[in-house]
Amino acid sequence: MSSVFTKIIQGELPGRFVYRDETVAAFLTIEPVRYGHVLVVPIREVDKWTDLAEEEWLHLAGVAQRVGQTVLRSFDCQRAGTLIAGFEVPHTHIHVFPADDMSGYSLGTAMSPDETDPQEMDRAAEALRAALGTGEDGRPLAEA
Repeated sequence: MSSVFTKIIQGELPGRFVYRDETVAAFLTIEPVRYGHVLVVPIREVDKWTDLAEEEWLHLAGVAQRVGQTVLRSFDCQRAGTLIAGFEVPHTHIHVFPADDMSGYSLGTAMSPDETDPQEMDRAAEALRAALGTGEDGRPLAEA
């Protein structure tokens, strides 16, 4: 059975994409610790990040770093936090989020989907896409 992330990547479920290539997709989580909270996910379903092929891991981490640099430029924050937990969805993903303290490192502080403001979520996605030069599908605008 496909993971919820695969369903988002394949368009079966909605997602606010900010980046996408042939190996990795990045989209906003519906349960952010702060607006601008992105999940960087390999297209291929792999449960544990430690089971990724090394080159796949390096690419995933590189995209997460690029998204983190964009988070720093797009949001008023001291750091771009990262977290790999993987218990909530059995599909490798790196959380990248704006951080000013350690509170975001506990996913227990995340907003539920009904607590988020859809307009704020859209603004966050638009800010990240503008900084990354990507369209609504997450692909570079030159390819969109």
